[in-house]
Amino acid sequence: MATARRGKTKAEEGAAPAEPELRILKKYPNRRLYDTKTSSYITLADVKKMVLDGQAFEVRDAKTAEDLTRAILLQIILEEETGGVPMFTTQSLEQIIRFYGHAMQGVMGEYLEKNMQTFSEMQKKFVDQSPGLAFSPETWAKFMGTQSPMMQGLMGGMGGMGGYVEQGKNLLEQMTEQMQKAFPGMPGFPPKK
Repeated sequence: MATARRGKTKAEEGAAPAEPELRILKKYPNRRLYDTKTSSYITLADVKKMVLDGQAFEVRDAKTAEDLTRAILLQIILEEETGGVPMFTTQSLEQIIRFYGHAMQGVMGEYLEKNMQTFSEMQKKFVDQSPGLAFSPETWAKFMGTQSPMMQGLMGGMGGMGGYVEQGKNLLEQMTEQMQKAFPGMPGFPPKK
C-alpha cells in the first residue's frame, strides 16, 4: 500500500520546531542497557556521553517500564566519584545524607538545583566569551575580572568560589534560623547555640 505525500499546511509551516524526540533506553535484568533508537546495547559511558551532549533520554525497566533514569544517573556519578578526582568531599556527602528525611530536604534539593543552574550559566557565559581557551583557574580569574562588581562579589576572589560558597552558606543559615523561629522545638532544627 502506498502512502500519499502531502504538502505542509499553513499551520504546520508557522509552527515552532518540534522538541527533540525522547530517547528510550531499556534496562534488562542482566544489567544491560538497550538503546531503542539504535537497536543496540550500550554502556554507562554511552549514557554519560548522552548527558554531556544534552540528549533527552529516559531509562525504563524492560519488564515493568518503571522509570530508572535517576538510578542510572546516580550510578554514573558513583563511577565518576570513585575513579579519578572526586567532586564531593566526604564531608559534603555526609551533609547531603543528613538532609534526607530532614524537614529541609525539599528546600535543599531546590537550592542545590538552582545553584547548579546558575553555575552552569556562568560557565557557559565564560566559554562563550573565551572561545578556544581551556577552562582553568587562570582563565576563570581573567573571566571574573571582566564581570560586573556584583558578579565578582558573588563568586568571590582569586579564581574561585569563595564568595559564592559563603553566600550559599549564609543563605542556608538564614533559612535555618527562620525555620527555628517559625517552628521552635521542631526535630531537625535544634535551637541555635
